[in-house]
Amino acid sequence: MPFVSVIVPTLRRPESLERALRSLFSQTAPIASIVVVDNDPQATARDTATRLTAESPCPLIYRHEPHPGVATARNAGLQETDAPLIAFLDDDEAASPQWLAALLTALDRTNADVVFGPISGRVPADTGWATSYLEAFFGRAGPSTTQRIDKPWGCGNSLMVRATALPGPAPFDASADQSGGEDDALFAALGARGGTFGWAADAWVEEFAPPHRATMRYALSRAFAYGQGPSQTAAKARDWPAVAKWMIVGAVQTALWGLAAIAATVIAHPSRAELMDKAARGLGKIFWMKGFEPHFYGTRELARLDRLSPSAA
Repeated sequence: MPFVSVIVPTLRRPESLERALRSLFSQTAPIASIVVVDNDPQATARDTATRLTAESPCPLIYRHEPHPGVATARNAGLQETDAPLIAFLDDDEAASPQWLAALLTALDRTNADVVFGPISGRVPADTGWATSYLEAFFGRAGPSTTQRIDKPWGCGNSLMVRATALPGPAPFDASADQSGGEDDALFAALGARGGTFGWAADAWVEEFAPPHRATMRYALSRAFAYGQGPSQTAAKARDWPAVAKWMIVGAVQTALWGLAAIAATVIAHPSRAELMDKAARGLGKIFWMKGFEPHFYGTRELARLDRLSPSAA
């Protein structure tokens, strides 16, 4: 039986973390260990992990990583297990009972280094006209069948062969702690080494966007950051012609989709959110430089949560 550890990084989401962990307790495939990485300096996930330890069908390991940062948290989780297969589940996700079994089946069928699964986005009921867009934004759609795929997805809902996909003691780049994109860099390097990616069509999870993220402002900021990716990747490779190409592509996309978004907004067309998203991604290709990078994790996210806390009033 494959030796799989599931790593769950978490930051001040005790209720969401409990939902994620209970979904792992119900898996039909065996798990060697579950590693909870508490990325809050105040160790707010400790009580939840401790309380649920007795209910876990496998060792539930708690790791406190007080330095806030998404890449640092993932690296800390890897330090707590020597499993040859590593699955990642985000603390705002809940896995279906067949989730891990489907990932393992896909890994066997595709012989890939990393396999990803689909995500069903869930947002609060008060998101109004943007609900459909936000559900799709926080979700993930892919092929209807399990197969090899050309491009990787994000780390949440994934299974990786440690020896090939996660080289070294700290494979995630800590320079991405605040902005994210540590998984993009990891998978880009894997692809450059000839690594392969797979899709597990039945490995479903639900992702529950918290209220402070289930907004157009947040989604468009993320879309802008996603748009920065191609330009930043080319810049890191010092491929300046490619940088120029992506910036030109971005300028065209910004102009085209921006005008379309304005027109759709005036008439309240249902597609206006998707058009805004495309325009934001184009803008990101233009403004890819340092200083324009939005920060979604680490100390910035802690500051947001502090502002949202009732005790901060």
